[in-house]
Amino acid sequence: MPFVFPIRVYYEDTDAGGVVYHSNYLNFFERARTEMLRDLGFEHDELRAKYGVIFAVRSMQIEYLRPAKLNDLLAVSATISQTKKASLTFKQMIKHDDLTLCTASCRIACLNADNLQPTAIPDFLYKPFLTKSNEH
Repeated sequence: MPFVFPIRVYYEDTDAGGVVYHSNYLNFFERARTEMLRDLGFEHDELRAKYGVIFAVRSMQIEYLRPAKLNDLLAVSATISQTKKASLTFKQMIKHDDLTLCTASCRIACLNADNLQPTAIPDFLYKPFLTKSNEH
């Protein structure tokens, strides 16, 4: 079951026509992934400070299907579709009511916070990620 995070479209998110500016969809997807991590009991700053790991976007593919508009209440979902030793792939979707507005596939790399080199996802994180994954 996907993690879903509600986001309201504010004036600052839109262009002159009241339509969400394309790069803001990236922010919405990021917020959903961060809130999913928080829902699992983890915070980015604590992972860096205590365990020396950070997560960074490695690649992303986006399909813009329909526009989101000022004041829309969006449902931004995040589902882990693939779990590897040092990376996760998320399938994400933004909906307004029952209408799909945007979809994305996002590969996230786990990095050593000191040297920014790929590193294995720690076991205490890997297991909850695997549980949330739809690979099974």
